[in-house]
Amino acid sequence: MLFLLFQLGQDRYVLDASQIAEVVPLLSITPIPQAPPGVAGICNYHGLLVPVIDISALLLSQPAQRRLSTRILLVYYPDDNGEKQLLGFIAEKAVETVRREPTNFRASGITNVAAASLGPVAIDARGLVQWIAVHKVLPASVRHVLFKQLEEN
Repeated sequence: MLFLLFQLGQDRYVLDASQIAEVVPLLSITPIPQAPPGVAGICNYHGLLVPVIDISALLLSQPAQRRLSTRILLVYYPDDNGEKQLLGFIAEKAVETVRREPTNFRASGITNVAAASLGPVAIDARGLVQWIAVHKVLPASVRHVLFKQLEEN
């Protein structure tokens, strides 16, 4: 299985590459005043307004560092109706793919309701890498705010 490898802070994470529509440079993002924590704003992607989440800010309470390797990962995110919407994730050092068997990932043994998107972990020569479940990244309250507003426009 192919994964995109990236960093949040000093730790490494992966997303299933089949859930990624495109990886783009850190585009111009328009902030949304009074947005929920972790919501960076919206961007224009080929005429579509796409909400953008800073997953480092959402999961670690610290914004992603703006580097040349910081990218927006445009993922297919299921909305409340089960329809796939484009959602941008800001991720640092998102420049490498890796192949892993899903069976190489094991439960961490720690349950964190506040970070339900953090899945199993694998170990390689560089240390731990954790699988993030795209469909679990947003809390319901944030998901509703983002996609409800786009539906109304």
